[in-house]
Amino acid sequence: MHRYQAAKTHAQPGNLATAVGALSDIRVLDLGTFIAGPYCATVLGEFGAQVIKLEPPDGGDSLRQFGSATQCGDTLVWLSEARNKKCVSLNVRSARGIELLKRLVEKCDVIVENFRPGVLEKWGLGWDEIKKLNPRAILVRISAYGQDGPYKDRPGFARVAHAFSGLAYLAGEPGRVPVVPGSTSLADYMAGLYGALGALIALHARKTTGEGQVVDLALYEPIFRVLDEIAPAFQRLGIVRERMGADTVNVCPHSHYYTRDGRWIAIACSNDTIFARLAKAMGQPELAGPDRYGPKEKRLAARDEVNRIVAHWVGSLDCAEVLGRCGEAEAPASLIYSIADIFDDPQYRARHNVHMGESRIGPLAVPNVVPKLSATPGEIKWLGEGLGAHNEEILCGLLGLERDALEELRTLGVI
Repeated sequence: MHRYQAAKTHAQPGNLATAVGALSDIRVLDLGTFIAGPYCATVLGEFGAQVIKLEPPDGGDSLRQFGSATQCGDTLVWLSEARNKKCVSLNVRSARGIELLKRLVEKCDVIVENFRPGVLEKWGLGWDEIKKLNPRAILVRISAYGQDGPYKDRPGFARVAHAFSGLAYLAGEPGRVPVVPGSTSLADYMAGLYGALGALIALHARKTTGEGQVVDLALYEPIFRVLDEIAPAFQRLGIVRERMGADTVNVCPHSHYYTRDGRWIAIACSNDTIFARLAKAMGQPELAGPDRYGPKEKRLAARDEVNRIVAHWVGSLDCAEVLGRCGEAEAPASLIYSIADIFDDPQYRARHNVHMGESRIGPLAVPNVVPKLSATPGEIKWLGEGLGAHNEEILCGLLGLERDALEELRTLGVI
């Protein structure tokens, strides 16, 4: 159906089959569930870290059932996001399970969890205990509101983080219901990225100090961090930004417009020079004159009128013609892509942004590794494996258990 389905793994710069991952000397223990903590581990694993994914033997990580179901019993989300992970099942509510967990902690550089504060402590594995077991360990802790503060014990998911961070308040049309931006778990993925960043910073610091530390991250914090000037604008000017739909607060025209042939496009004019380019593309260069809408302040004061003029021009042409004229004038513009458009786009193909890998349900297209490194590129070695698929490799190979001990643990429900 799509050209990617017939393609094999896209090669990136360098030889992925032989390249040594930048983090190949790092071992990560992924204790998390759903997306935020596990995605942190996924990012590290894409660049060579060995990731041991620990799950309860009675069903595994809830992410296995989150998303579109497949014939292998796990969802498409799991197959994509559990890439490169060694899957180990372990009942940490049993004494034997906790004993094995502590042995794994001793052998790992980074431990990632995203439980409510206090869960690790209930297991007898809080930071003080981890530090005794492994003074060089880095503990990444992602929770809804962080490890301290009056809300620390509250539960939360991405939707709640979008609300609490201020993002949901800004998303949607003026006076209408606030919406979920893109209907995606953005806060989970952003927290995972910041968690991976924190782990890398802590690993670098460890080279000097010789000691590990805790990375403490609240799910809402990365979202709040990227909301540009809303904090200083409120503190200095008392401005409470409201929903603006497709528009942007400090620039104009910077919105979405509908073409004659029924496509939506985005046009971005972030300064006066770019607006002049757009005016040229529109065949109306006089619009960018000093007495018209050339200065940004005049465009902002007449936002509705400027948007009406641009919308009228866009609506008089087909999408290809609008984009062609904007391209010739170097005015930034793009079709608003659906996933079908992405699969058909030459830029995505040239950048190998879609990876076609083998999975337990056959060839599967997933987002590729980001960012690209020229000397030590990331790699997707395999997609999400079954529950306990690597029990023997990790518990026998890494911890030195005998196979008969493994069978005993299985009989007892420990794995």
